[in-house]
Amino acid sequence: VPWGVLAHSTHLRGIGTFEGGVERPRIKVTLATGIPEEQCRQVNLGYLDPATIDMAEWEGREDEGIVVVHKAGEMLYRIGK
Repeated sequence: VPWGVLAHSTHLRGIGTFEGGVERPRIKVTLATGIPEEQCRQVNLGYLDPATIDMAEWEGREDEGIVVVHKAGEMLYRIGK
């Protein structure tokens, strides 16, 4: 896994807690991506097959702690002017 991707996954989650010597992230991050599932799991990220997702099922659920970020990959890798 490229170091930049690993670093970003750390920054995204922010500070977590340690309980009994085990790190507990403050949020769970799940990617719907073409990146292989095993690579996502290696850096402690959840995985969903993008072909199985109905966006309407996820939108408008902020009160449940679920946030949809459309085109998040484009925002992540967009280079500023």
